[in-house]
Amino acid sequence: MNLIYDRLVKRSTTFSICFALLLIAIKFVSWWITDSYSLLVSLFDSSMDFLASGLNFILIRYALKPPDDDHLFGHGKAESLAALAQSAFIIGSVIFLLFNSIKLVIHPTPVNYPIVGIIISSISTVLTFALVSYQRHVIKLTGSNAIKADMLHYSADLLMNIAVIIALSLSWIGIVYADGVLALLIGGYIFFHAIKIMFVALHDLLDKALPESDNQKIHELAMSFSDIHGVHDIKTRRSGPITFVQLHIELDDNMPLVKAHAIADKLEKMVANQFSPAEVIVHQDPISVVATEKVGLQKFK
Repeated sequence: MNLIYDRLVKRSTTFSICFALLLIAIKFVSWWITDSYSLLVSLFDSSMDFLASGLNFILIRYALKPPDDDHLFGHGKAESLAALAQSAFIIGSVIFLLFNSIKLVIHPTPVNYPIVGIIISSISTVLTFALVSYQRHVIKLTGSNAIKADMLHYSADLLMNIAVIIALSLSWIGIVYADGVLALLIGGYIFFHAIKIMFVALHDLLDKALPESDNQKIHELAMSFSDIHGVHDIKTRRSGPITFVQLHIELDDNMPLVKAHAIADKLEKMVANQFSPAEVIVHQDPISVVATEKVGLQKFK
């Protein structure tokens, strides 16, 4: 397992939990003073963030465990489970919030001491932006779906803080329905992106192949060897941080086994470096049996 990946992902989940607790405290005080529904929605969202980040914290550490006798391919899918669970959690909470936002639009209520909420929401916005920027950096380096799901919470929280500031400002000048309308818009945004994260996690759990462009890269790496006459049956999937690749290469019938093994071994290392961290298996086929093998593969499919 890539040690840099481990360190970055663990640190990110720890920061998320600490940050969520801080936001809950700040927003609770602000809501208590102002009685703003937008702030209550934001407080509820931060509470969901804390629970989801806690789940992330546990499952990601399990996903990073090395393979054992019962899990020979590792525990990486626990990361996708974390993303899936977070998405389901978010969707359920957002549906509840959307219904209440609709009621608030129909029956708006005034906000108390909006200036207090504006100041506290501004502080929350700055803090949230710092966390989201760090998570985006971690995702760029690791591609972690669980951190992507976690960042969704806080990206939505960032937008929510901005919307709360707008809603409180409008309420301050007498536009009382703005509180409910903006809460409704934020809920819709969170719902849409939670669905996207859920489908990504499901695809990983169901071993969806990598994009065709990645398969093409693998093909090009193989065909860069003058002794390889063709490539077929490229299979790819991802489990947590690890990419799994299998492919068949076509070699001369009379090539010595030692040479064929050396070519396959070198190709495995090249592909693994391209998709690190990765596990790669290269099967060597005599060119004379390729046509028969392809027919068999088509029947199997």
